Amino acid sequence: MDVWDGHKHVENDPAYKGLNVNKGVESLPSVNPDAAKRFLGRKRSKLTVDQYVEGILEGNVTILSRAVTMIESSKPEHQEVAQQIIEKCVPYAGKSVRLGITGVPGAGKSTFIEALGMHILKRGGKLAVLAIDPSSERSRGSILGDKTRMEKLSAEKNAYIRPSPSAGSLGGVARKTRETIILCEAAGFDTIFIETVGVGQSETAVHSMVDFFLLLMLAGAGDELQGIKRGIMEMADAIAINKADGQNIQKAKMARTEYRNALHLFPPTQSGWTPRVEICSSLFDEGVEDVWEMILEYVKMTRENGYFSNNRREQSKYWMFESINEQLKNNFYHHPEIKGELKQYEKKVLNAETSSFIAARDLLNKYFDKL
Repeated sequence: MDVWDGHKHVENDPAYKGLNVNKGVESLPSVNPDAAKRFLGRKRSKLTVDQYVEGILEGNVTILSRAVTMIESSKPEHQEVAQQIIEKCVPYAGKSVRLGITGVPGAGKSTFIEALGMHILKRGGKLAVLAIDPSSERSRGSILGDKTRMEKLSAEKNAYIRPSPSAGSLGGVARKTRETIILCEAAGFDTIFIETVGVGQSETAVHSMVDFFLLLMLAGAGDELQGIKRGIMEMADAIAINKADGQNIQKAKMARTEYRNALHLFPPTQSGWTPRVEICSSLFDEGVEDVWEMILEYVKMTRENGYFSNNRREQSKYWMFESINEQLKNNFYHHPEIKGELKQYEKKVLNAETSSFIAARDLLNKYFDKL
């Protein structure tokens, strides 16, 4: 009897008379080994700061994406290069219209952005969409949902879509988004959309980096959303009621009247602009161009009365202080000696040996003593 060697079919052993199993077809590798070798052997060339800047100014989207990845990286060496790139791009930035778009979940933000974006591109504009995206809990990266939903816009050569992961510090993500705006403007994008996830504090951060803040709403969404709407409605320069099509048109018109009445209760805006309410259907591309005309009207008016440039200056000052706060916080938590002390004080607070406030005071005193 042949000894079974583990590589043949056991059914072919002489002990099993009348059975015969032919050798199966050898399974092919899932990846072409020749292609894999070529891909792995092709290392991405390392660019200098000047090469990054030159590529961005030429409108090279691949180099722009690599620079944005440097901005989003937490590695100190990447951050150093990113800051040098940003500094050299600042003189070429600031020439776009920055539009913040937020809305309740299900309001159709992605469909609206695509419809509005296509109008801008038809007029010869260049559009960058920066989406502060919900993050994957496993990879801490972006889910990239918007890129898959905006199929038409993604295929356009004059459109650039870049989701940003919102894991960790919202302030950090917002600062990186603001820095990405500078690079996109230097690359020649004359319109920048910043979309928020529609929940939490991201709206406040986005409001502090855009020229126009648009709130996307649904008709007949119910009073359960009033808590979300109140704070955001005060920031909004306009409200667009989306999905105004089919049987929903009448509801949308009623909602428009209600929102107009509600906006009159808020104090006058510093810009001198009276917030408006429009209805539209992104799916059928109705009323979307009217929203864009309204935004252009706002930009024209605020440029003439000086608010546009003054608001940009105030935003720059705000982000200077935000950057200081974030840098101080990072330095504190990454200080080698403070890291060790934090664990000890954490135990003391948990065991009620000291109060949270005294622990914080002692840790900060120790940190400043070591500077």
